[in-house]
Parts: sequence; C-alpha cells; structure tokens
Amino acid sequence: MYVCVCNAIRECELRRAALRTSGDAEAVYAALGKRPNCGSCLQEADAVVFEERELASIPQAA
Repeated sequence: MYVCVCNAIRECELRRAALRTSGDAEAVYAALGKRPNCGSCLQEADAVVFEERELASIPQAA
C-alpha cells in the first residue's frame, strides 16, 4: 500500500526506513531521498513510523 502517493513511498519502505532513521515522518522521507509534497500523508506516515518503532522495541518470544 502506498502511504505517500506523491513520492510513491510504500508502507513497507517507510517501515524499514523508520527502523534505521530517527525523527518524524519528514526525517524518514529525507532518509529515503524524498520530501513531502502535498503533505496529506504526513499524519498517517507519522503513525506508521511510530507503530514500527514500537513494534521493534517489544521483545520477541523465542
């Protein structure tokens, strides 16, 4: 699924970049070599970034 249509950023790409980049969605976009255009995606993108980082901080069962 595309989170940002303007930059063709998929949710899976955003999630991977969120784990190796600090900051908000705009910082993650920058790490991907992009920047928000219309900005309508930023609220959802921030939620995805936050969720991915939260999931990564939960210890996995062995």
